[in-house]
Amino acid sequence: MNNSQTVIYAGIAMLVALLVSAVATGFLIPFLKKHQFEQAIRDFGPQSHLKKIGTPSMGGIAIVLGVIVSTLIVTACVGQLTVNVLVALFVMVCYAAIGFADDYKKAIQKKSDGLSAKKKLLFQFLACILFAFYCYFVNGKNFTGVAPGAIWIPYFNVSLNLGIFYIPWIVFIMIAFSNSVNLTDGLDGLASGVTAIVTLSMAIAAAAFRFMDLPVVFGAFCGGCLGFILYNHYPAKIFMGDTGSMAIGGGIAAVAIMMKLEFLLGIAGLIYVIESLSVIIQVSYFKATHGKRIFRMSPIHHHFELGGMKETKVVLMFYCFTVVMCLIMMLGVR
Repeated sequence: MNNSQTVIYAGIAMLVALLVSAVATGFLIPFLKKHQFEQAIRDFGPQSHLKKIGTPSMGGIAIVLGVIVSTLIVTACVGQLTVNVLVALFVMVCYAAIGFADDYKKAIQKKSDGLSAKKKLLFQFLACILFAFYCYFVNGKNFTGVAPGAIWIPYFNVSLNLGIFYIPWIVFIMIAFSNSVNLTDGLDGLASGVTAIVTLSMAIAAAAFRFMDLPVVFGAFCGGCLGFILYNHYPAKIFMGDTGSMAIGGGIAAVAIMMKLEFLLGIAGLIYVIESLSVIIQVSYFKATHGKRIFRMSPIHHHFELGGMKETKVVLMFYCFTVVMCLIMMLGVR
């Protein structure tokens, strides 16, 4: 199988996932409304978001379903249903389950707080520690000439061997990235649109590195998000909730890590990192100065909203930024 074939198969996976996700989302909206699985809006969030109260959440179920169905069908048909593909889907489902538990608790209690931060981190740690061991002891041995505990640094085309410390490195990347995507999911169509752009570019990049199986998973993520955004664009008829954002963050991070392309993912998905850093900076500065703020509100997309930008313009600006970063990321493809 050559590069162009891999891109074609990733494209087919995208189309299948788009169809499955779109159909599933259409069925989910009335079901979630009937059972009152609705989005709880934060009391301290932008006042303009109060009109979104009552919008059904947990729409990420459709994205997860689209990714699973599409990936299994396409990889099985082309003979690329590998252990790595199954591991990637398993990690995604584990993170989706954590998000679902959080969303379910919010829906039952009708509050914006779900699982406690400690419980979330504990479950995320348990989900990714086994994956980290798999990457070090099993998957890492699949790269000829590259140590199992090595990370690849793009642009310079060098690898750095972390040894056994590769395991905590993976745990850090997984937890940080999943929570960063979760923070990005704050405006209609933002996380789903950004992720569609990022995963499309990563599928092309992965194919250029001659990977055969995992580019299809990236393609499926792209399609799953595109199918969902048909209902999630402004004004959103449904939100992905933590079920979707956690699954996306954990899933695409796992796929990138297994190909040792986590730095490229960090570049393409820099908007996720910026969103997360804005929260860290805001909280740290607030505590250090006893009440002063750098941003009007964090994550940073709310900063622009409160500055007078329409929600749709903020989302479009973040899309454009992501496209630029994806083009820059492609420069690191050898």
